[in-house]
Amino acid sequence: MTLFSQVDQYIEELLAVEDQDLKRARLAIAQAQWPDQSISPVQGKLLQCFIHSCNAKRVLELGTFGAYSTLWMAKAMPHDGKLITIECSEEHAAVARNSIAQSDQCNNIELQVGVALELLTAMVESNTEPFDMIFIDADKPPYVAYFKLALKLSRKGSIIICDNVVRNGKVLDKDSSDEKVRGVQRLNTYLKTCAEVTCTILQTVGSKEYDGMVFAVVK
Repeated sequence: MTLFSQVDQYIEELLAVEDQDLKRARLAIAQAQWPDQSISPVQGKLLQCFIHSCNAKRVLELGTFGAYSTLWMAKAMPHDGKLITIECSEEHAAVARNSIAQSDQCNNIELQVGVALELLTAMVESNTEPFDMIFIDADKPPYVAYFKLALKLSRKGSIIICDNVVRNGKVLDKDSSDEKVRGVQRLNTYLKTCAEVTCTILQTVGSKEYDGMVFAVVK
């Protein structure tokens, strides 16, 4: 175990302890024999802090996977809050749906299955009520398109978080042929001139190795 992982475990044991719902969701993902693509418990607690910082009552998530991050966020929301989470894979959604149904937050979470760009566009066209926080953790090539639609679904003061934007430092490779890397490079470059937000990139280390999150506040 690396030093970063040891420190991550130390923080987790102090401040990011999983409850039974989260343990059950993580176990369901492991039983499905999927790669460990979920956020870490420490990152889940960070998302909770973001939710509390903007008093979020409406949260949007792109990329449900097994609903592990979904549950972390829902547990930080008020009883009358609403979290909409979007997943393109019916296989992932089936496992996520079961974990959500068994949780204390089942009435606050709405799982939508489909193509995120289409679902987000439909939300914009129907004048959906703005979200207080949006967490983007889906496929990387369309990250700029996701972010632009997220802006249309936000209000002044909304927080937009985009995960996996450092990718073990691979974003520094200007000649990368990896579409995931190129997708986050396009987002990071776009943010340089995006006048609609104040933002930065938080580098993250720990059990999920070396990565980063975009943290943006809508002006």
